[in-house]
Amino acid sequence: MLLLPVIPSLAQEEFVPPQAKLLTRFRFQQYSGGVILLRGTLDNHTDSLNFILDTGSGGISLDSTTAEKMGVTTEMSDRTIRGIAGLKKVAFAYNHTLRLPGLVVEKLDFHINDYELLTSVYGIQIDGIIGYSFFRRYIVRIDFDKEELEVFSPGTFRYPRGGYLLKPGFSTLPLPYLEVEDNRSVNARFIFDTGAAMCFLMSNDFAEDSALMRKSRKRYLTQVEGLGGKKRMDYTIVKSLKIGPYKFRKVPAHIFEDDFNVTSYPQLGGLIGNDLLRRFNMIINYPEQSIHLKPNNHFTETFDYSYTGLGVYMVEGEIRVIDVIPGTPGDKAGFEAGDIIFAVDNNFSKNIKTLKTLLQNAGASMQVVVFRNGIPKVLTLKIGDIRRKRG
Repeated sequence: MLLLPVIPSLAQEEFVPPQAKLLTRFRFQQYSGGVILLRGTLDNHTDSLNFILDTGSGGISLDSTTAEKMGVTTEMSDRTIRGIAGLKKVAFAYNHTLRLPGLVVEKLDFHINDYELLTSVYGIQIDGIIGYSFFRRYIVRIDFDKEELEVFSPGTFRYPRGGYLLKPGFSTLPLPYLEVEDNRSVNARFIFDTGAAMCFLMSNDFAEDSALMRKSRKRYLTQVEGLGGKKRMDYTIVKSLKIGPYKFRKVPAHIFEDDFNVTSYPQLGGLIGNDLLRRFNMIINYPEQSIHLKPNNHFTETFDYSYTGLGVYMVEGEIRVIDVIPGTPGDKAGFEAGDIIFAVDNNFSKNIKTLKTLLQNAGASMQVVVFRNGIPKVLTLKIGDIRRKRG
């Protein structure tokens, strides 16, 4: 009797998810720190609105002033949102439609927040933030080389060759592991945050408990803007940061007191922001809990190591100095709160994006013309460089 080997039978039927389909493709704009700005409309209104695309947002939101101007009905809720600068109970606007170029997103519940500070930071009206409520429905491809966004329906997706597929943990936010090295090497989860206009941020609790930072590493006092207002924090560098197989050296880092437990320490160490993430073209696939990264033309660009200690905002059409941190280059140059910046090295643009780009020249000396109480003054600003051991 002939005996034949037993061969496991193969499944005759296998469920194959439908192929992901391209729904729309359109351009976006980038602002300071690589922040992505999209234009869209709400419901049947024709006025174009500006939204920040933010993987660090657990929902979707609308500016309170914008909601009031548009006559949007809001209801107070018992829900609280949390940011680096505070906690806040928020109202909601339920069951609205967001219209992006070539795409209609229905049945969205917007929480209402005040984005006046963000508007002054970027010099353009910020009408809302697009986060998890949008991302969970689609596959989103971000091309920073072309400044182009593609939105696909969920389904089988063929990723491009030459990149790396992250499988981060997910809550409403993607939470990949990073390897951070300075005094020692530490692995921890960080929020993948395209809405953060910085490279890297960690809580002081994480930095201290992990003994990550070199004791000799100089820190500079700076200020950032977040939910609830402004917050002072330390600014320094870490020796290296690695996401997937991609390693960056001398990465600018912010260290803050996490008073409102934004990072849910010890579960998370902080966040990785878009001034680093913009160096990849990425495919964000919330339905499959995956993020594909592929280095783009910005991958090898030098980081911004500049430091002035000035809080500069667009106020009533003028670029104004609102905050001056004592002992910083801006303070030493003689800037005062209330100064109106008229020109930087003969550049007379009133574009705050252009101004901030000029002030990113670490180590340079610049002549800045300001108006103080209507009188012009010329100040010499020596822009700091956080790589230097002495400030």
